[in-house]
Amino acid sequence: MRVAACQLRATEDVGDNLARAEALLREAAAAGAELAALPEYVAYLGTAAGLAATAEPLDDGAIARRFGELAHELGMWILAGTLVESVGTCRYDTAPLFDPSGTLVARYRKIHLFDVDLPGQPPFRESAVVRAGHELVTHDTGSARLGLAICYDLRFPELFRGLVARGAEVLLLPAQFQQLTGRAHWHVLVRARAIENQCFVVAPAQWGPYGPSEEGRQSFGHSLVVGPWGEVLAEGPPEGDAVLVADLDLSELRRIRRTLPALQHRRLGPAC
Repeated sequence: MRVAACQLRATEDVGDNLARAEALLREAAAAGAELAALPEYVAYLGTAAGLAATAEPLDDGAIARRFGELAHELGMWILAGTLVESVGTCRYDTAPLFDPSGTLVARYRKIHLFDVDLPGQPPFRESAVVRAGHELVTHDTGSARLGLAICYDLRFPELFRGLVARGAEVLLLPAQFQQLTGRAHWHVLVRARAIENQCFVVAPAQWGPYGPSEEGRQSFGHSLVVGPWGEVLAEGPPEGDAVLVADLDLSELRRIRRTLPALQHRRLGPAC
């Protein structure tokens, strides 16, 4: 299964963000990718008010429709990073998955929201813009079962174990990881989730500064594709848009699970 992790730097210009995302998806399709994934908040990254203003229903919103049309045109599975989804009066940070016919076949609403105070920056309050989801989501492509997660979810291993319990073999993690935490934790956490769950992890990320310059906010970059043995199959640069293409050998994943059957050895209760 050939996949592509598309790294970009979103700004406050929605039109330009979508145009660059489309160019990356076309590059991924030209490279033979069966599935391509974009980063979190692919359509807009800036102020909280600006982010909220991009909210739309996924079933008939213009941004989601554009990605569905691209999936159909390119004949490719597309995880459209995340979009701000409006559902009545509620908003969610949602990862929409489109199949090669352009149909929206799955959506995952981010469960863990980034409400954090990092040194030298204003507080992050993701909950001021979106509310938390509550449902684990997997979907079978015919080549592999995908498990969906988003950015800060990476720090909560029980979510990923839940996805694997539902059959996930490839974990998709669109992200907008911060520079400070990314330097310390990004690589080790992505590799840990791959190793402990014996899964591939495809983690497309944002890169570069965003928002008001005086706030000093910056995304980490370094998009990753990691194998079930923890090997880095592809890595993006710290700066710059990029398409990372990797071939995922699902037979190797299944061999690893047979050879080291850790998932079968789990003990969820006290020993007798």
